[in-house]
Amino acid sequence: MSRSPRSGRRFRRAALAAIALLSLTVAACSSDDDTLRTPDGAPISTSTTRIAEVNVVAPERDFSETCLQPTTPDPGQPDVTRIVVTDPSLLDPICALGIGPKVVAVTSAPGSVMAYLGPQLNSVPTIGSTPDAAAVTAAKPDVVLTTPTTTSSAAAFGGVRSVEVGPGTWQQQFQAVADGLGRSESGVRLLKQFTNRAASVGKWTDAAHTWVSLVRFTADAEVIAGTNTFAGQILSMIGAQRPPAQRGSESFTVTDQNFHAADGDLIYVGFDGAKGLEHGKQVLLSDAWLDLGAPTWKRVLAIDDQVWYQTSGLAAAWLVLYDVRDSLADGSSATY
Repeated sequence: MSRSPRSGRRFRRAALAAIALLSLTVAACSSDDDTLRTPDGAPISTSTTRIAEVNVVAPERDFSETCLQPTTPDPGQPDVTRIVVTDPSLLDPICALGIGPKVVAVTSAPGSVMAYLGPQLNSVPTIGSTPDAAAVTAAKPDVVLTTPTTTSSAAAFGGVRSVEVGPGTWQQQFQAVADGLGRSESGVRLLKQFTNRAASVGKWTDAAHTWVSLVRFTADAEVIAGTNTFAGQILSMIGAQRPPAQRGSESFTVTDQNFHAADGDLIYVGFDGAKGLEHGKQVLLSDAWLDLGAPTWKRVLAIDDQVWYQTSGLAAAWLVLYDVRDSLADGSSATY
């Protein structure tokens, strides 16, 4: 028997409460690696599922599944075997091409590889923007991918072939990486595949008849994301409508005078870092926020800010699409 969205949420809350109680009573059953487990040994999830009474989209997403299936070189093109990347932003296209295991080093600071790219790419050595001789020798790349702002790092690798990816849209940069790695045909195919899938999701969720609001909390402000942001672009590809006040390309800050511009049939909220999260929690529990339509109808969802706003690329685009696919139909039935 199917449940209504509301009864489904009650069921999930009850289940989570039961798990929380169980974790207290079986603490002695924790494994040696400090993972909480049920009496039969199954791990107990500790993912954050709610923030200030707002459900989190995909709280238990497995980032090890972010990257797509491996692609092969175009006919007649030699394959690359060892790739050095001078700008971490170029890792998303490589992830989407399914060839992350070929990356042997990133010339950037530790911690610069975004978590959503998964454990394999996060385990690649980050050897700094001016790598020493030992790091260069260990990398032994046959191609170095670089950008105009990080091309100086490629000099350390001497005569190794270098491919510079210039500025452009995330689609253009993805195709440029695919071209540089001998996978032009795969690049065209994968972009077309995503475009078609986004349109399909839009039809399935009836996105054209839904006002989807994008609100991002910073340390001291609430920002409406414009249509030219990465999240805004993906929503446009899906065909989701934005509230009238949010249909401009540029983002803008919410004030007391235009606070209602944040409202919609469904609101996706993001948090810019720890301070953004702290500020966002305060706003989400405020009377002004709770008086808006979507919060009243419990149609506010928290998303992964890193994926929706802090990056751009085909791999991240698929994650945003999955988030919308799995949440829009369930949370968009309200109308104005």
